[in-house]
Amino acid sequence: MIIANKKREENIAEYLLYMWQIEDTIRAYNLDIDAIEKNIIDKYQIDEITKKEMRNWYENLIEMMRHEHLEEKGHLQINKNVLLSLSDLHHRLQKSPNESFYTAAFYKALPYIVELRSNAGDNAVGELETCFLALYGILMLRLQGKEISQETIAAIKDISTFLAILAEKYKQDKAGELKLEE
Repeated sequence: MIIANKKREENIAEYLLYMWQIEDTIRAYNLDIDAIEKNIIDKYQIDEITKKEMRNWYENLIEMMRHEHLEEKGHLQINKNVLLSLSDLHHRLQKSPNESFYTAAFYKALPYIVELRSNAGDNAVGELETCFLALYGILMLRLQGKEISQETIAAIKDISTFLAILAEKYKQDKAGELKLEE
């Protein structure tokens, strides 16, 4: 909750990846709030009021996951909505003649996106979700201590750069500072 709120304000891409990790963490604890409290919430050096707020936050996420039948896989609608907002902004940025830097970053990452989507077969998703899945996959590989090829590192660098620019544009858009021409 604390980290999620901070990430949502500072970097929407990091927020979305963090929330996907939270979904998986909740699943790892079998949607058991008491286990989450013992193994996660209680580890924070925070006051009791904040601990209670964190427990409520996790409980609400668990309830949403059950309601949306996401006990085993998938993403919460609130997280899908973030991805939809980013996709909408992505399309607006692509149409704007003033956003050549953004478009260049996207086109630099595009060959990797196309390759990832073709490897996904019947499980292919949109361009942005493909980017997030790639970053999340790398995060999981790193957490497991697995080796990552130089080619993959190069691809992830371009995808990360593209998403970082999109996240900054999202922040500007939310602040009313982004002026797009079409």
